[in-house]
Amino acid sequence: MANECASQRTHADDAPDTRALVKANARYRHIIGNTPAIIYSSVPSGDFQLTFVSENATRLLGYEPSEMLDDPNFWFNHIHPDDTAAIFSSLAMLFVEDQKIYEYRFRTQDGSYLWMHDTLRLIRDAEGTPLEVIGLMTDITGRKQMEDTLQRQAEEQRALIEQLKMAQAQLMQSEKLASIGQLAAGVAHEINNPIGFVNANLNTLGNYVATLLEGIKLYQCVTTGKLPSSVAQSELQAFEHRADLQFLSEDVTELLAESNEGLQRVKNIVQSLKDFSRTGESNWQMADLHRGLDSTLNIANNELKYKVTIVKQYGELPMIKCLASELNQVFMNLLVNAAQAIQERGSVTIRTERCGQRVAVCISDTGHGIAPEHINRIFEPFFTTKPVGSGTGLGLSLSYGIIKKHGGDIHVSSEPGKGTTFRIELPIDPASAQPPSKASGEPGEAS
Repeated sequence: MANECASQRTHADDAPDTRALVKANARYRHIIGNTPAIIYSSVPSGDFQLTFVSENATRLLGYEPSEMLDDPNFWFNHIHPDDTAAIFSSLAMLFVEDQKIYEYRFRTQDGSYLWMHDTLRLIRDAEGTPLEVIGLMTDITGRKQMEDTLQRQAEEQRALIEQLKMAQAQLMQSEKLASIGQLAAGVAHEINNPIGFVNANLNTLGNYVATLLEGIKLYQCVTTGKLPSSVAQSELQAFEHRADLQFLSEDVTELLAESNEGLQRVKNIVQSLKDFSRTGESNWQMADLHRGLDSTLNIANNELKYKVTIVKQYGELPMIKCLASELNQVFMNLLVNAAQAIQERGSVTIRTERCGQRVAVCISDTGHGIAPEHINRIFEPFFTTKPVGSGTGLGLSLSYGIIKKHGGDIHVSSEPGKGTTFRIELPIDPASAQPPSKASGEPGEAS
């Protein structure tokens, strides 16, 4: 009787534990079955045959868990062929690192593939012997599709950016050619003028050469005895008097120096045109801004010299890293605009200075100035205050873009009736420059 009572007490004590275990098991099955991820376990060797698969695999993949457990090669056989090599080659590291994470495509029951994020964790016993692998498979197909969409959009944007760059380069080149076309008559005059006096000098030098050749023949006759000594002296004196050798020797030297100067002027203009119109320049190089300004002045000289006095106030500037031909285009736009703003006579002052790690170029004119209602629009594309047919309205817009491309600023101040000043600030090295402040007159900025 005592033993029977003890047995009843033991069963009574065990009943709550059994119920708690059943309840906990049901709870865990519910949690595992309703989690977004598929939880599974496998043997830690061979083909990693599955030993447990959560019931939600049916909802996500279409397979019954029993179907997945019965096939010893189920996991490997359903990975996309293009993804298996990467998994096979690194799976052994699971036994070194105890955890591996993979992203691969897994074939579903209807034959389609889902992208899975799979975290494998190796479970060991107290002695370190591998017991099983626990895996957590999460469907990331939506994320992958979004990544593909973003990548495709990024590629489309890159292609669009390249097209925009090409269009901008063509636009810049068109503006350069338009500037050169606008100055063509003046440039032609600047070239024809030295060519004209060089040509005249060559005609004179040709006559001098003929005279000298005559004298050489006379001296040869004297030295070879073909001319009697009694006659030679008088002939030589007559030649020297006729040829005026003293004047000839002085004039030849002057003509050669003058011709050399003229040809150098032509060379400088041609080189300036070449530098200005160069296209496709993409290499940032160290350049001398003063040389660029002088080169631009060479091209625009005929546009300026009849009504503009150029005042240079150059400070000491270091070489800066830039696209020199593009900055020359900015200088050209500002100088030509300054000249066109002056009605009769005036001056254009070019001042340069260093400001810490930046340099500044100021171009000021004594022209009619810019109306207050226009000052905030002058950098807008196609905006111009010139008469129809006198400008494209792109010069200052392109100049603004070029300066911003260099990490710089362009500011404008103007007083109607007194003149306008453009101030350009550029970093010595754009790569290490601080972001520039917003330029006055920038599109969209209120005064």
